[in-house]
Amino acid sequence: VQLQACGGGLVQAGGSLRVPCAASGFSFDDFDDYYIGWFRQAPGKEREGVSCISGPEGRAYYADSVKGRFTILSDNAKGTVYLQMNSLKPEDTAVYYCAAHRGFLLRLWAPTEYAYWGQGTQVTVSS
Repeated sequence: VQLQACGGGLVQAGGSLRVPCAASGFSFDDFDDYYIGWFRQAPGKEREGVSCISGPEGRAYYADSVKGRFTILSDNAKGTVYLQMNSLKPEDTAVYYCAAHRGFLLRLWAPTEYAYWGQGTQVTVSS
């Protein structure tokens, strides 16, 4: 399984950005078996979970810090999961990573639970 996140960039506070995560090495017909998560890491801070889409549960999860502003979207035909980020704030500045876990997941926001990771893409929000 390989993941590739891209599409980060510089955006002004209040703006929007959509970041794709392209998955390969598994069929999205198997998507029901996977959790696809988005994490972020700001300088000097720990990696934190932002959003996750659960194939087994058929639902999405959001961290409190992004609820109502971010949306996770899956396009199974393209094998891509998107993180749509609206009303961006300077504190959203970080490197954003997508990750995947196959099977049941106990700790949704624990990076160590995810076996597969993309390389990360920088998102910078200016004030």
